[in-house]
Amino acid sequence: MAYAMLNIPRKRQSGIYLSSGNSKTGGVEIANTPRIQVHFLFLASLAVLEEMAGESGSAQGTTLACVKCGKPAHLQCPKCVDLKLPREDAAFCSQDCFKASWSAHKSVHLKAKSSSSVAENRVDQNNSNPDDGWLYCLRKGQGRTPKLPHFDWTGSLRPYPISKRRLVPDYIEKPDWAIDGIPKIEQNSDLQHVVEIKTPDQIERMRETCRIAREVLDAAARIIRPGITADEIDAVVHDATIAAGGYPSPLNYHFFPKSCCTSVNEVICHGIPDARKLEDGDIVNVDVTVCYKGVHGDLNETFFVGDVDEESLRLVQCTYECLEKAIAIVKPGVRFREVGEVINRHATMSGFSVVKSYCGHGIGELFHCAPNIPHYARNKAVGVMKAGQTFTIEPMINSGVWRDRMWPDGWTAVTADGKRSAQFEHTLLVTDTGVEVLTARLPSSPKVFPWLNS
Repeated sequence: MAYAMLNIPRKRQSGIYLSSGNSKTGGVEIANTPRIQVHFLFLASLAVLEEMAGESGSAQGTTLACVKCGKPAHLQCPKCVDLKLPREDAAFCSQDCFKASWSAHKSVHLKAKSSSSVAENRVDQNNSNPDDGWLYCLRKGQGRTPKLPHFDWTGSLRPYPISKRRLVPDYIEKPDWAIDGIPKIEQNSDLQHVVEIKTPDQIERMRETCRIAREVLDAAARIIRPGITADEIDAVVHDATIAAGGYPSPLNYHFFPKSCCTSVNEVICHGIPDARKLEDGDIVNVDVTVCYKGVHGDLNETFFVGDVDEESLRLVQCTYECLEKAIAIVKPGVRFREVGEVINRHATMSGFSVVKSYCGHGIGELFHCAPNIPHYARNKAVGVMKAGQTFTIEPMINSGVWRDRMWPDGWTAVTADGKRSAQFEHTLLVTDTGVEVLTARLPSSPKVFPWLNS
């Protein structure tokens, strides 16, 4: 499961949409505007809209009275239009009347916003129970809604409703976030800043856990075909993990609602398994992490659904090769930043881009810890590899631009241009002479990648 590399909130432009009372096409968006200028921008907009007054009045069929002086009015306060307030309370005959009324009139906007917020909170309270099934996910897993959230979707994919959170038997050993969603030990650990050298006992437990994680991912791979839902994949991952005596680490981690991540087509990572059926030609990444005997094992692979186009085949194979080339340089003395150089070189030479917002991470008794392993070139990762360290490498490679957007669920990262993305991941142990791939494919692993069969 990828770790957020850039945990910096993106600034959103604040603006006001200025329009006439009945026109949705005569708008001007004013971004990053100091509040003191808003009044004058309203006036400037009204001046522009005066040209549309005759058409607006005739289209409405009735003439409204100016809120200030009572004369016939053909102009409306654009903020009232934006808030969908009654036209009768937003009509003005001229800029002068609008200016004279502004001090009192703006209070209407504040009251409307307050009422809207209360109504939204009531709706949210009625539909935000994470234990309710087949609703859309919101607020990083802490909320639900029966309606598809509004969003400027970058590609053709849309979220679908998700099922209830799956139960874990009492006899399964659970991490501290299983109950309240907060990984308290992880957040407060010194291992967020110091790269741990694992003891022989820890290494042996990690080998065992990583083999279970591999077998769980293989179980998921065997059912992938057109018509299967991501929720059904999650059910297989959950049941296989429980059957092996483990806990599915993603479940309730920072309130993530499912037991694995399923990232389809333009989804880069952290896709939430939902009710959408996989379609012929899709690609889907399944990211599995298992917690067993107090340690975690993390891996993922991107699979083909039916027959995919040549570009998707090339993208997935390139991503697989990026991981393999990165693993090949792992040994004591190598700088962590070199991983990104190797990955970036192969991806760019193939005509693809490398995601910069998420990275590989240390792993062991903590799900995520030091070191961070960026996958792009000229990164600032510090430190060198030493025998006994365990971490993941998990490059995310895009067909188009590297930049990402976040869906309203607060988890699903998608490509900014809607083009496809692929990812592969292994948990690695640095040895005295090189590297051991703890989540390596087994002889029994399904043969799903054509370049491995030739």
